[in-house]
Amino acid sequence: MIVKGIVSTRHPLLAHIIPTRRCNLSCSYCNEYDDVSKPVPIEEMFRRIDLLGAMGTSVVTISGGEPLLHPELDAVIARIRSNGMMAGLITNGYLLTAGRIEGLNRAGLEYLQISIDNVQPDEVSKKSLKVLDQKLALLAEHAEFHVNINSVLGSGVRNPEDALTVAHRASACGFTSTVGILHDGNGQLEPLGPREQQIFEEIMSLGKRSFTRVNRFQHNIAAGRENQWRCRAGSRYLYICEEGLVHYCSQQRGNPGVPLGDYTADRRRREFLTKKGCAPRCTVSCVHQISVVDGWRAPQTIEASSSSSPGSLVQVTGAATRD
Repeated sequence: MIVKGIVSTRHPLLAHIIPTRRCNLSCSYCNEYDDVSKPVPIEEMFRRIDLLGAMGTSVVTISGGEPLLHPELDAVIARIRSNGMMAGLITNGYLLTAGRIEGLNRAGLEYLQISIDNVQPDEVSKKSLKVLDQKLALLAEHAEFHVNINSVLGSGVRNPEDALTVAHRASACGFTSTVGILHDGNGQLEPLGPREQQIFEEIMSLGKRSFTRVNRFQHNIAAGRENQWRCRAGSRYLYICEEGLVHYCSQQRGNPGVPLGDYTADRRRREFLTKKGCAPRCTVSCVHQISVVDGWRAPQTIEASSSSSPGSLVQVTGAATRD
């Protein structure tokens, strides 16, 4: 994926696609779910996946909501693989069983991530190690795909020591372990306290290294420092909501808000060169990780107009661009 990305900037490296906005949980910090939405019909999911394949997308990660609530999720994964793309899944893990994991194996899933927020469930989150530990054991026994367990630190986490417990348990199961920093409602930076920063650094040093540790932007976030980087959302990274619209990311829904079928190569190129005002304080790790591939080239010479509708762009004069 990295080699392909370096050779050409004309295709997306990663797309997140939402098969349902509905979730079986209601974590208080999350702004990406509801409890009423119906699953996207499978024919429409196939159409969107085929469009991503035609764009030359490298990886498609299925997210939500809770994607395991989609009744034909295995077919969605198989369609991703039939288009020559890698298939990933982000889930809360509650609905995993041995049989469900075997189905994901057969469909061709290549990686799965679960975020575990605490050791004991509380009013903020039910994604706790107490509830999910049996699911980790099932994954260790049955999964043929890569498993990553993400612990969290930041606002709303009552006991930051829980993140260490989660990370050590993931390592004991043979999984990779990452740590996320909770953002505010707009996906923006909220720095960690001193003890949280220590825990963050300890977790980052644990165990195996995975592709999710391509850059070190989170060290700045943990210390409350802004990052100066070239966000390639809308070009190298696409977020396709349940309505089939392309957005910069889960925290910038509405920008640009263009139907996937109308999202041309010229539009992707414009977004590649567009400077995002939310970038310095952004904590959305998947976008950082994808954008680092192109951090050395193509200065962003287009700015989104603050006085225009989402997606309206203004060219900055006097700047040159190159692939």
